[in-house]
Amino acid sequence: MIAERSITAQKIIESISSKANKVGFINDTELTNALQYLETKGIPTNKHEDYKYCNMDAVFKKEFKNLSQEFNEITNEDVKPYKLNEAINLVVANGNYAENLSDKIIVKGITVKDLNVFTGKKSPLASLASSNSDAFIALNTAFSGNGIAIKIDKDQVIPMPINIIYINSAKDTSLVNPRNFIHLMPGAELTLSERFINIGKKAFSNFLSEKAVDENAKLTSYTIQEEGTEGFSVNTNQVKVGKYSTYDNTTITLSGQLVRNNHNVVIAGENSQSHLNGLFLTSGTQLVDNHTLMDHQVPNCESNELYKGAINGKSTGVFNGKIFVRKDAQKTNAYQSSKNILLSDDGTINTKPQLEIYADDVKCSHGTSTGKIDENALFYLKARGIGEVSARKLLLAAFANEVADKIQIESLRTHLETELNKLY
Repeated sequence: MIAERSITAQKIIESISSKANKVGFINDTELTNALQYLETKGIPTNKHEDYKYCNMDAVFKKEFKNLSQEFNEITNEDVKPYKLNEAINLVVANGNYAENLSDKIIVKGITVKDLNVFTGKKSPLASLASSNSDAFIALNTAFSGNGIAIKIDKDQVIPMPINIIYINSAKDTSLVNPRNFIHLMPGAELTLSERFINIGKKAFSNFLSEKAVDENAKLTSYTIQEEGTEGFSVNTNQVKVGKYSTYDNTTITLSGQLVRNNHNVVIAGENSQSHLNGLFLTSGTQLVDNHTLMDHQVPNCESNELYKGAINGKSTGVFNGKIFVRKDAQKTNAYQSSKNILLSDDGTINTKPQLEIYADDVKCSHGTSTGKIDENALFYLKARGIGEVSARKLLLAAFANEVADKIQIESLRTHLETELNKLY
């Protein structure tokens, strides 16, 4: 008998089982574990500590009680506005890799395939993201679309970015489960842009990415979320960083009615480093919830986190970041900062930076600050002839640019500047 707490999960399973892709890239054991986890644990409620401010069970009951799982065909015209001239553009349409909409790979050292390239017994999928750790990992594992696998060959420095466009166009309320596996072999370097777009009816996008960064490799990634008022999403990144390697990510949330980001980084090789940055500007009744885990497992590594939020209207922002330093991870340097501005009296911000340290020779710190726009700075600008609206925009731009400036793809940065200016 299914427990009451998993009624929503059971309805989701029943709604999409008949239309799920019958793909063999997830092994049978992992698939069974995923379904069992969903049936026994269910979709998280606010009684689950990690989802305290983000009651996903209630969202599904209210917004997605009827799942049609019907999608519109994505065309070249649909994806054209999101392609970057200086990048290799790849498209994942309604959860499935669309080779016909993607650029041809002419750069040496890159292998791009759909996930069917993997077979069940040998599949590396779920090697980094366990179905027993989170309901949304389990949901994606059970009902994943035929997403994308990217491998960068040993010692290959890719001279141009890869831009992956995850675009959904549902005919009615639907759930889509895009997935990828990205593997940088030893000595490889890549700049990656991942953009999330919703152009149809109300859709819930449950994205899962496994990223393996091998020895001496470097992955610089940008996550840009533009899913509009009809977009609801959970985005999970599970990353493993090898020795002497670097992983950098900058996540910028421009829109989405509900956005939950789970970013988990396992620092598994000595003398490696990881940097996570985030920026969200919310309005209306939006909810943006950023959860990070920096898991230091070995000595002599470094991590830095900076998340900034500007909260307007009746919206809610959440940051919950945990630095976990294991017993053997001596000489760890880890820093975490959450900075927020409340732009209205009805907005809410919940921040919870955490340190869990079991080593004794480390340098770790965390901090958080929340306030309103600096009235002295606003007065200073107004006294020099700048109108109040323009002065507020200047101050917010200065606040946001510490994160936005980390985007190094020129056309993407120009797009972000335009969109951020609209939000200010």
